[in-house]
Amino acid sequence: MSYSTNYFQAVTDAIKHVRVFDRGGVRLDLDAAIARLLDATSRVQEAGSCLWFAGNGASAAMASHMALDFSKNAKVRSQAMNDMAAVTALANDLGYENIFGQPLMWHGQDRDGVVLVSSSGGSPNMLRAAEAARTKGMWVVTLTGLEQDNPLSRLGDLNFFVDARTYGIVECAHQVLLHMWLDQFMGVEEWSTRASQNMRLTS
Repeated sequence: MSYSTNYFQAVTDAIKHVRVFDRGGVRLDLDAAIARLLDATSRVQEAGSCLWFAGNGASAAMASHMALDFSKNAKVRSQAMNDMAAVTALANDLGYENIFGQPLMWHGQDRDGVVLVSSSGGSPNMLRAAEAARTKGMWVVTLTGLEQDNPLSRLGDLNFFVDARTYGIVECAHQVLLHMWLDQFMGVEEWSTRASQNMRLTS
């Protein structure tokens, strides 16, 4: 098979075989886990609380993307913690491991949600963010990959693990999972929609 055929197959397999675990390590059916996620998102929206997104590198780009889409399109208050001035100041003054956890300690509320996207699941700043969220009584969602025993995958109320060995495939799967969550929350269905989606429409 060609490289492109193998690559597309690897992405498809990674998405099909996503595994989800609760905080106690019990494996959940994907649809049941998404249902819990949608319910938690509704509670955030109804309470006027906030979804916080965090990630490093490509995962930071996803965090910005999803925070914007949840705010603009789904009408759920959302914030990505990757403002350059804040990140560099916190890294310089408090250490890079605290760039996400410290803002959560300052601004997080007990009805907020935190979404931590990390391919490896081992970045110290993501682990500190999960700890801070727990301290503040927030609910936590993690998206990880590569090694199932990564430490972040044990710290969320819902932990989505992509069973793939390379960053590109894990990141592709994470983006699909994030968009699936958003689209299902909004009631968007590609397979039953005839007209192109108009992202300029805001109600």
